[in-house]
Amino acid sequence: MTGNGPVLVVGGTGMLGSQVVAQLLSRGKQVRAVVRPGSDATRLEAAGATIARGDMMDLDSLIRAMDGADSVITTAAGYTRHSKGDTPQIDTIGNSNLAEAARRTHVRRFVLTSILTCDQTPDVPHFWHKKLAEDRLEELGVPFVALRPGAFLDQVTRFGGDPFSKGRLTWLGSPRIPLTFVLTPDLAGYLAAATDTPGIDGQRIDIGWDRPVSMQEVAENSGRLLRKRIRVRTIPTGLIRAAGTVLGPINPMVKDMGAMAGWFQSGRYVADTTRQREVFGSVPAAEDALTRLLNSLGHPVRH
Repeated sequence: MTGNGPVLVVGGTGMLGSQVVAQLLSRGKQVRAVVRPGSDATRLEAAGATIARGDMMDLDSLIRAMDGADSVITTAAGYTRHSKGDTPQIDTIGNSNLAEAARRTHVRRFVLTSILTCDQTPDVPHFWHKKLAEDRLEELGVPFVALRPGAFLDQVTRFGGDPFSKGRLTWLGSPRIPLTFVLTPDLAGYLAAATDTPGIDGQRIDIGWDRPVSMQEVAENSGRLLRKRIRVRTIPTGLIRAAGTVLGPINPMVKDMGAMAGWFQSGRYVADTTRQREVFGSVPAAEDALTRLLNSLGHPVRH
């Protein structure tokens, strides 16, 4: 069933959310984006979205923003601290407020950007908070679907600039343990499609590639494509955990990231893409995804 009202996007000023907005507009959807008071919404308006000023910590503002919306997509994440005003409370209180606003406004579908294996990781706070957000939506009876993507390769490899130009990737822990990755543009497309895809209400859907890959494989495959050597610089997980112990009371994000790195090392951060294939079609091949990432960074790829 396809709705006629606008799709409300929460987190539209972010890297993923802005691409979700673009995907929706390209599909002919009306888009309404929730933007904090004082935040710059110029690019979203120029793209064709209408702006609703609101804050995830303010339930009333969310109810006003959702009024008349057909569906909701949220890509918001507070733990990253990417924007002023981002706090871990966004991932707890903020997500609960979103669920409550959706219940009160009777949206047709709520699409949540969750995290792969979030239901297995109570010791990784920002993972577990996504699991709690899924549970809250279910508890309130909100028609929802949760997409659970793996790690964003186009984000984790770009801290400090383009690592492929420098010939060096940085990774937390052993680079030889395979795990599931995704690319932001691919996930944005799945999130946009999920607003109208039938038969997925209440489902949690893993999102990934045709197979898990290690960071060492990423380095070797990108090196072959670029015909240059790509090294992997590793940060030992013990060092990360130690930093989390010392700095955790000051900056909980450090401890959170250390716990995540430890989970990556378990070898269990792996998607079952069976349902992804059934719902969205063919699953990206790892080599194709890496090629597209290199092309997006302006690297000429030689096959």
